[in-house]
Amino acid sequence: MSDILRDLYAIVENRRAEREEGSYTNYLFESGLDKILKKLGEEEAETLIAAKNLELNNEAIKEREELKNEVSDLLYHLVVMLNELGVRPEEIEEVLRARMQKKGNLKKSE
Repeated sequence: MSDILRDLYAIVENRRAEREEGSYTNYLFESGLDKILKKLGEEEAETLIAAKNLELNNEAIKEREELKNEVSDLLYHLVVMLNELGVRPEEIEEVLRARMQKKGNLKKSE
């Protein structure tokens, strides 16, 4: 996994261990998994909309920036969820590396 995602995971992990007043990350952990998943779902939907908006207007700087911001929000909330569930970045990296080695693994439509 890229260094930035590892760094983000470490910051999230640190925030969870050392509660900081006013921290959005702490708010999510205090609210529990349901809130984390709700936010993750919201960010996913916003990312999809931003991607569609960029597709419709691919030259627009505003739409490109919006997509980058929404993907960043999505990744952040994904990292929070993984941390809440005790899944380490290295575990995800392991799966991705194994998948990169596969060939001819196209899923067939039913």
